[in-house]
Amino acid sequence: MSSSKVYFTDMRCKVGVSLLEKLDKLIVRAGIEQIDFNRKYVAIKIHFGEPGNLSFLRPNFAKKVADRIKALGGKPFLTDCNTLYVGRRNNALVHLDAAMENGYFPLSTGCQNIIADGLKGTDDVEVPIEGGIYCKTALIGRAVMDADILVSLNHFKGHENTGFGGVIKNVGMGCGSRAGKMNMHSAGKPEVNPQKCVGCRACVQYCAQNAISFDNEGKASIDHDRCVGCGRCIGACNVHAISLLDWSGTQDLNCRMAEYCKAVLAGRPHFHVSVVNQVSPYCDCHGENDAAVVPDIGIFASFDPVALDKACIDAVNAAPGISTSILSERENTHNDHFTNIHPATDWRFQITHAEKIGLGTGNYELVTVE
Repeated sequence: MSSSKVYFTDMRCKVGVSLLEKLDKLIVRAGIEQIDFNRKYVAIKIHFGEPGNLSFLRPNFAKKVADRIKALGGKPFLTDCNTLYVGRRNNALVHLDAAMENGYFPLSTGCQNIIADGLKGTDDVEVPIEGGIYCKTALIGRAVMDADILVSLNHFKGHENTGFGGVIKNVGMGCGSRAGKMNMHSAGKPEVNPQKCVGCRACVQYCAQNAISFDNEGKASIDHDRCVGCGRCIGACNVHAISLLDWSGTQDLNCRMAEYCKAVLAGRPHFHVSVVNQVSPYCDCHGENDAAVVPDIGIFASFDPVALDKACIDAVNAAPGISTSILSERENTHNDHFTNIHPATDWRFQITHAEKIGLGTGNYELVTVE
């Protein structure tokens, strides 16, 4: 398989040159101007960061990317989908509050924030996955699919379920609606916690299978013979009484995530930027962040999401671990930082399955931009 070009610039800045200027130079060298942005809607997929976490990408990075897109005639907006778990980003209202709390205002980024799967995470589009093995279709936030072009801006870091989080994680998992996230995470179906259920019956409005009934006390229950596992009831429940029954293994999760990423990107222009700084061992979905595991490395850009993720993981694994990080508490038995941190995961499934379904290649040529 032929290699893809991945462009890289380090974090060093001479006096008079900012890192944001280096970012702009990097994405131009990487070929972002080859895309016809004129009058096109451009979804910039980003993670706004869970409040309390301080390792998420600063909005300054997003503004520089948005400014370049606008200079090329595009109409960018920042976007993410609601989370499946309970937190500060599980519906559009608190999600937007969280984004603004972390500095993502239109004045600071130069574009609007749109939560792609709507108020409760139920506004999605069923997208076919060509060559999908684990999933034949994907449930993607509607605003993401309405866009003409997708640009991902990724904070590269560790992840407790997938080993690491880069483009495939940000686009695949991040663009899935709440039902889509459930499809990736769970091999089972949702259940109702009767202690939390208030009998409001909001969930019934979103169940197309007539799988939800109520007992004499008004508590909901789900008939798993009728339930198809779409997860829409999870988004509809305002009191978080409905949750997943079980979680699939990390291999399935990584493979499903790669297939969802392909569903998002197929058939339209896309471009990807990953910032490898403050490489925390866990996802930015946490309301806290642990110390970085390696020194800040730089910024990478490519048209190929798989090559970009592979280049970033190689760069992190080649970097010395920081002795004051979680790496000092883990046995160095895998010769791989993220597997040492999360030994129950295997991030390689992301790369190998993504290659298998034609999302991209793990073979890359690294081009350094000074």
